[in-house]
Amino acid sequence: MPAYGFAHLRDRRHHPDVLEYLKRIQSTLDPFQGRFLIHGPPTAVMEGSWPGSMVLIEFPGMAEARAWYASPEYQRILRLRADHIDGDLVLAEGVGPGYDPRERAEKLQAEATGEQA
Repeated sequence: MPAYGFAHLRDRRHHPDVLEYLKRIQSTLDPFQGRFLIHGPPTAVMEGSWPGSMVLIEFPGMAEARAWYASPEYQRILRLRADHIDGDLVLAEGVGPGYDPRERAEKLQAEATGEQA
């Protein structure tokens, strides 16, 4: 099942370190088959507000996503971004083909009913 690295970058700045990070990040992703799906603007905010920009990177699975983040190659460049851009990064497992949100609703409903009994 695919996994994703999602970053919400609230304060984008084009500091020279950030530009260096951008030049080097792909080589840290390649060994883990990571690829950018979303990388910054433009966005169309349809509900609420969204200060900043987003990045979405896809990996074959959570093991690869975790291994990329923990890799010495990525850790060497991480501060180039993190020292200059305020944001959050999460790793999340995706859903497989045929995912049906109705099944999720049924599971949540059963859990809620079980908690009340």
